Amino acid sequence: MEVVAFLAPFVLLGIGAIFVAFSGGPGHAREAYLTKGGRFFRFSIVLIYVVLGLAVPALVIANREPSEGATGPVQHEEASSQLEDGKELFRQTCTNCHTLAAANAHGATGPDLDEIGEMTEERVLQAIKIGGTGQKRMPAGLLEGEDAEAVAAYVTAVAGKK
Repeated sequence: MEVVAFLAPFVLLGIGAIFVAFSGGPGHAREAYLTKGGRFFRFSIVLIYVVLGLAVPALVIANREPSEGATGPVQHEEASSQLEDGKELFRQTCTNCHTLAAANAHGATGPDLDEIGEMTEERVLQAIKIGGTGQKRMPAGLLEGEDAEAVAAYVTAVAGKK
């Protein structure tokens, strides 16, 4: 997309230059514009627009990379399985304290995970490891290894998405 934004002014200038060149100069260009030009001129402009209208979007689409931070449906079975495991582990371990709409959890003492702000897996893993913010309001190490990673992936995927 950055390439298109960079090239767009140059393409427009090029079209303007072609318009002037094919019309015989600025005076004739104005006349061609007002009178719709000759057959060759109309064909050339249509050809330019078609080529640019197909080539530029095709190049942009062909060079696209996956978006970082996209939040779409889970596409891989393995990831889906991890999220299901994370949901179950969250329900078993975390619902007494935390509120999380996706898990139908209405905890009383821990923070509402739907309103806590930006959630990343690293942040959730750190909270599980040290016990929340480290102020001993949450027991440290409630989950470990793959279980902690599954809960972190689940919370990150669903928190704040009521």
